[in-house]
Amino acid sequence: MTILTSGPARRLLRPVATLIDQRIDRALRRHTAAAPHEASTQPDPQDARFRHALDLLLGSEGRGLARTPTAHQLARLADQITETTGAQAGHARRNTAQAFRTLVALEALGVGRIAGGTLNICGKLATVPLLRPPNGEVLEIGTLYGLFAAALTRTLQRSGLAPEVTIVDPLAGTQLQPDAAADRPDPSGTPVRRAAVLENLALAGAAGQRARIQPGFSEDPEVRAAVSDRAYGVIIIDGDHSRDGVLADLRWAEEIAAPGGVVVLDDYGDPSWPGVAEALEVHLKGESRFTLLGRVANSAFLRADSPRAD
Repeated sequence: MTILTSGPARRLLRPVATLIDQRIDRALRRHTAAAPHEASTQPDPQDARFRHALDLLLGSEGRGLARTPTAHQLARLADQITETTGAQAGHARRNTAQAFRTLVALEALGVGRIAGGTLNICGKLATVPLLRPPNGEVLEIGTLYGLFAAALTRTLQRSGLAPEVTIVDPLAGTQLQPDAAADRPDPSGTPVRRAAVLENLALAGAAGQRARIQPGFSEDPEVRAAVSDRAYGVIIIDGDHSRDGVLADLRWAEEIAAPGGVVVLDDYGDPSWPGVAEALEVHLKGESRFTLLGRVANSAFLRADSPRAD
């Protein structure tokens, strides 16, 4: 036993050790209080790399709009879905989460992008199956790169439907709309061509590969004649966003929607496209099979009644 570890020595040194402990404790408290400030001014390089990688996956580069909704936004979207469909809140939240994962996955693998904001895309994907379309026949008026059609195909398959997709689009190389932005190249850098649509539809498996693509404008009589051979359980109107163009598509949808069919009017209420809401208001004032069920994000959802007898 050394002199420093003997009993008398320990008793003599105890006040000194206590004083040292107190000083160490005060230093630790000062360091802990300063830590949050130091962390905010000296970010972890590994955390910065993670945020950069996440931004490459979900950011706006290559698609024009970021895919980074907040928890509050998704919760509000689920509430709108519940109100429009009458589904249970849990089902709306489940479909919203599945829709977001589908959107991110297909844009990561596909050619081009899905047009529109994240909430509007997820709202359409989550809402349509909860409205229980009467059949799996889908008509999409305006497809851009076909990625939304592929996403909707996957979504309907999850609900037990066997989707058969028909697409009408001019496939003119760029997204055609009556505004100055139409002349700008797409943020993805990909031309709007049939080949791109076919590649993206293949991501939906066999159902996507069976899809019919009818090039042309939805108001052309020959285009309508080519695809008016069936009653559609789901009709997506996302073509000409002008008032007259939307009115023409709504009138055509009256003729080809199956009883109980779901009609989705894209960009309804979007201030960038006032003609969409104007057209629906005018259309519903007249004689119509359609009932407005509600709005989710920037899309209106309509239900078709049985055709009226002449």
